[in-house]
Amino acid sequence: MNLRLLRRVAVMLIISAVLGFNLNGQTRSDVIKVYNEGAKTVKTDVNASIEAFENVIKLAAEVGETCDDLRDRAIQILPGLYVRLANDALSEKKPAAELIKASKTAVAAAEKYNNETHRENANKLLVQGYYNLGNEYFNTRDYDNALLVYDSLLAINPDYTAAIFNKALLYRNQDDAENFEGTIDLCIEKASAANDTARAQQASGVALEYFRAAGSRANQADNLEEALGLLNKSAKYGDDKDLFYYFADVYNKQKNYNSGAEYAQKGLDMETGDAEAKAKFYYQLAVAQAGKGQNAEACASFKNAMYGPFLEASKAQRTNLKCQ
Repeated sequence: MNLRLLRRVAVMLIISAVLGFNLNGQTRSDVIKVYNEGAKTVKTDVNASIEAFENVIKLAAEVGETCDDLRDRAIQILPGLYVRLANDALSEKKPAAELIKASKTAVAAAEKYNNETHRENANKLLVQGYYNLGNEYFNTRDYDNALLVYDSLLAINPDYTAAIFNKALLYRNQDDAENFEGTIDLCIEKASAANDTARAQQASGVALEYFRAAGSRANQADNLEEALGLLNKSAKYGDDKDLFYYFADVYNKQKNYNSGAEYAQKGLDMETGDAEAKAKFYYQLAVAQAGKGQNAEACASFKNAMYGPFLEASKAQRTNLKCQ
């Protein structure tokens, strides 16, 4: 009895093994078929190819180690296909939100399948998507959302100077001087470190202009100490003839005639225009010279300032000084 039972069990095991072999062989054939479907559409229909290779991985897991080779090939191929979808969204100039969605999917796939190269490429596309979306918000003056998007970008790539520059412009447009200064300085620092001379110069020019204009407004309001502080901030970003003119005007109003004369001369040295263009510098130089008691020099400088809006004031000054 025991012998018969053992024989039956042995026969059943053999049959089960044979059936299992046939089943696994058939399933591998199915996996191969799906793999080939993905390979056929890889150039013509990326979405279909992705679906096929994802199915390869799923089916291979069900079959077991006999399909490990197919699974591994699919894993190698898939991250690049997801990146292609994101890159197509960029090339076809699809809305920024679509590019961001496709790029995030590509990043997730690259991380899932442990592919560092494609993760880096997907992140570059994601950064571009955030930059485009941030600019859309910026151009419609939705500054709060623009700031959130730029910050999301910079969390991925903190050295992306174009986004840092746009953040600075955003703060400038809001007249947020403190955040503008910190952000534009960071942009200049990052651009200089990357040898991006053009961006560094662009950022410096914007900063110089912003603080020069603010200093001019403070000067017109007779807030002279505030004006000097703003003009000194402007001077951090380079030399500028108009900046020197405002320095001269403020110092002359403070009766600091030595500094007034110094900056008026600096501006005059930089001015390459005609006599009328030089008039404002000669006028400030003359005011400083008169304040120091250098009447002869002041008379000559006021004469050189007798153009355009400085004509009448220079005439009056020459009369007061009894110039010949």
